[in-house]
Amino acid sequence: MADVLLEGCDLTKHYPIKKGFLQRTVGWVRAVDGISFTIERGKTLSLVGESGAGKTTTAKAVLLQEKLTSGSILFEGRDLRKFSRSQLAREYRPSLGSVQQNPWSSMNPRMRVRDIVAEPLVVNTKKSKGQIRSRVVELLEQVGLRADHVDQYPHEFSGGQRQRIAVARALALNPSLVILDEPVSALDVSIRAQIMNLLKDLQTKSNLSYLVIAHNLATVRYMSHTVAIMYLGQIVEYGGAEELFKRPLHPYTKALISASLLRLPEDEEKGRKQIILSGEMPSPLNPPPGCRFHTRCTEAASTCSQEAPPLRKVGANHYVACLRF
Repeated sequence: MADVLLEGCDLTKHYPIKKGFLQRTVGWVRAVDGISFTIERGKTLSLVGESGAGKTTTAKAVLLQEKLTSGSILFEGRDLRKFSRSQLAREYRPSLGSVQQNPWSSMNPRMRVRDIVAEPLVVNTKKSKGQIRSRVVELLEQVGLRADHVDQYPHEFSGGQRQRIAVARALALNPSLVILDEPVSALDVSIRAQIMNLLKDLQTKSNLSYLVIAHNLATVRYMSHTVAIMYLGQIVEYGGAEELFKRPLHPYTKALISASLLRLPEDEEKGRKQIILSGEMPSPLNPPPGCRFHTRCTEAASTCSQEAPPLRKVGANHYVACLRF
């Protein structure tokens, strides 16, 4: 049986829209609308979709930066809703690490590297200055930097080096789960592979779990064990990475892969044409009835605008929300 580290159960996050002097609620932005997923220990789950799909809101809910409207998060089988504040601070938050998209804006330019990496240790532990400095040097060496980098400032490093510093900071408390929000998208193409290989090596050595937020499907395919495709706050396809990329079932997944650089020569040989989606994603303030993708779907039928498809199991570890299945 799989060793599940974290499980999201029917997660929902709606933001109220308020107007007028009395700030009356006139509507709700359905940022995340009833999604479920699991992250196994030592494995990677990637959330994929266009901007506005709900990926970052989901990550913020896991980080407790957003309070859920409904649903629950289970950590090592325990419901976080039953944790006290002190339990969350002592048991859950130190088990999380986070690496943001932009290595230029995620660090205080006035802080030296030693202070940036040491910050989680200073806040969450009672280690001495000597112990903290020793741990910082150890972390920098783990991510491929030198001990003498501790006294330098962020502006003295390249983008790839800064992201290595961000990874070191995320690992300071020996977390079980690291949230990676577009971890390589702001980097030069030549540096991306280095950072992805570093993250995979660290995962193998420390049995880390990753929750990856990404647009780039090549990155997702290389790093992921499981992939969840999100559209307008819902998961439309979910499954093992290789299975999902080799046999995409949902029209939206097919369109994403078609538009990416993952198209292979055999695609043309088999007559697979590039899928061009019309229009833009509808507003989460007023999502369309039925299947939320039907307004852009090239395979939509009349029932698609009336009936919302459930996420159905169609393989050993493959689920799709489409009435055709």
